Amino acid sequence: MNWRALSAVGPQTLYPMHRLYGAFLLMLLLAILLLGMGNSFHSRMLWLGEQVWPNYYLLNPDAQEPSCDLIVDMDAEVKRRMDQYKPDPDALFSSAPDPEAIRRSLERNIQNCEQRHIAYEINQKHATPALGVFKTVEQGMASFLLENIDLTNLLFLILFAMSAAIATLDADLISLRLPRNRAEWRLSHAVQLGVNGLMVFSLLSYVSKLVAAPDTADLVRMQHYWAWVFGLFMVINAVRLFSIPDRLPPGKLDAASLLSIPLHCTMAVIAMSYFFFIDGYNSGLAIYFGILTNMSSIFINIGLYVLVGMALKQTQLPELLLNIIKPFQLPAPLLASVMIFATAFPTAFTGASGIFILAVGGVVYDELRRVGAGRQLALSTTAMSGSLGVVLNPCLLIVIIAALNKEVTTSELYGWGFWVFLMSASLFTLIVCKTQGEWRPKPVPGAFKKSVGHLRPLVPYVITAAAVIIGIRLVLDMGFNEYTAPMILPLVMLALLFLDSGKTRQEGESRSRTFWARSTAAASDSAVHIGALLALIGFTVALGGILERSDVVHILFPENLDNVWLVMLAVVFMLTCIGMVMEPFGAVVLVSATIAQAAMKLGIDPLHFWIVCLVAFELGYLTPPVALNHLLTRQVVGETEVLAAERTGSFWHRYERLLLPLLVMGTTLLLVAFVPMLFYAL
Repeated sequence: MNWRALSAVGPQTLYPMHRLYGAFLLMLLLAILLLGMGNSFHSRMLWLGEQVWPNYYLLNPDAQEPSCDLIVDMDAEVKRRMDQYKPDPDALFSSAPDPEAIRRSLERNIQNCEQRHIAYEINQKHATPALGVFKTVEQGMASFLLENIDLTNLLFLILFAMSAAIATLDADLISLRLPRNRAEWRLSHAVQLGVNGLMVFSLLSYVSKLVAAPDTADLVRMQHYWAWVFGLFMVINAVRLFSIPDRLPPGKLDAASLLSIPLHCTMAVIAMSYFFFIDGYNSGLAIYFGILTNMSSIFINIGLYVLVGMALKQTQLPELLLNIIKPFQLPAPLLASVMIFATAFPTAFTGASGIFILAVGGVVYDELRRVGAGRQLALSTTAMSGSLGVVLNPCLLIVIIAALNKEVTTSELYGWGFWVFLMSASLFTLIVCKTQGEWRPKPVPGAFKKSVGHLRPLVPYVITAAAVIIGIRLVLDMGFNEYTAPMILPLVMLALLFLDSGKTRQEGESRSRTFWARSTAAASDSAVHIGALLALIGFTVALGGILERSDVVHILFPENLDNVWLVMLAVVFMLTCIGMVMEPFGAVVLVSATIAQAAMKLGIDPLHFWIVCLVAFELGYLTPPVALNHLLTRQVVGETEVLAAERTGSFWHRYERLLLPLLVMGTTLLLVAFVPMLFYAL
């Protein structure tokens, strides 16, 4: 992130090594994608087989002719069996068999034999060589899927290992600020080296407990794999500890130097300190981090969403969409409001974890500055563009909530989330237009006609996206919804990227070569972000283990607390604090296991609780000390722009990038938390 211009369109890979791991990661993500679609593809093959060959399930190309006889002398066979009977002298009760019972049994056998011969004749009629080939492929796929049920966990481990290793090599793990001198560089990598060592220690402690338990061989093997991964990180840290970039000047450490330590390292140190010194739970770090493996299919989707965002960044789609509103010459306050409304939906489509900011945040910021917006307004709008979509369909965060909590459904959360989004976006519009002065548009003559004209270049993109979605529906019978979006959207974006490559390729360069360069560059960008996000999520879950194993929840939610208003006040306080310091995906796992059940037992409606949780996390994305969306915005626009925005003006104008989101989302949270209680808590 610190070695490329994130707001630029087109491949920005600097080194051949980046191209190499970009290509490898692209192949890995596509393999994960195909594996995820494997069950749908197999189901579709069974459907196709039934349509082409009736009774496909019963047909067998290798069937043998039944050996039973259809013509039997019934009387002779009954007599033969009667003659075979010999009384048992040792049996207390022994009687001769019933001839009629033998006859009825023989008749049933003949009927079964007739059915087998009929089935064989039907099978021979339809068992063509084509059926044999199709059946071999279908059953081979079924066997592969059955035998590789746990392959997802291994692919997730490889994805994390590769991505986090690249992020460590490039010094692109998420921190409050980048190292500014050589001493801070050494501090950052020394702490990472220690944290990775602690993780190896915790994993081996966990293994020592598992070996004594039965049926844990697979789990032990997975812990050894993770130990090797973190051992690899230690090697990288040891190398980078002495391999310092020439651009960093000499310097000394001060209190602010702690800000250069990656956030996941701070979380790991706090968690391990509690587990080791207070709880005596050496394996705690490994166990809680292992939750990622247990839910690998969900967290793999984050990697796919990141690829979607980075592929979007490689196209001209953001600029084409902005061209639609340019003829209206919207002033800065109104354009900021339009940006908030317009970017929320693509934010939801990229998983709502800051990926959208990384993809097109630079374009949003530059366009706002072009129309005269101050740096602070541009920064706050860019930061909020990556969070308001968290409550909209098909955001992955809501899918995780519904998967972990059977009390709510995605349709309920998306339904109420849409109205929450409208309220928060409207509040943003009201506050910005009141505080920023002139907000009325001054459209150029014929603005509407020009705007409609700018829709024309988007038509091929819309047709291509629709064709991919419809094609997947026809081929795999896979509709587009919140559950299939992580698998369908990457294919849609790659198709759009291929289309865009033909429109924006360099002179003399083929479309396929441009597409390959841009797709591998998107994957290269994705590698860094996937590693940074997954590391933060994993240690967020580990940090949440403190909350689960301590008595904090019981203290804040005592069983004798019967005032539901005080319960909601405690919920708002805790969820906001969690959102301020933790990554949302990991925080959801923690809240599901701790706060959610306690709050619901004390009278909070489940749907209401999770809507409040989502809004509190939105507020947390934008609230110091971590303020993840502000960190990502800083990485997109550059630290110089952020520092320049704080030099002049009143307190509000110097810190509007922080205060405006806090005012909007803080007000929204209070309204969402307490107004619905008027209808069920009185």
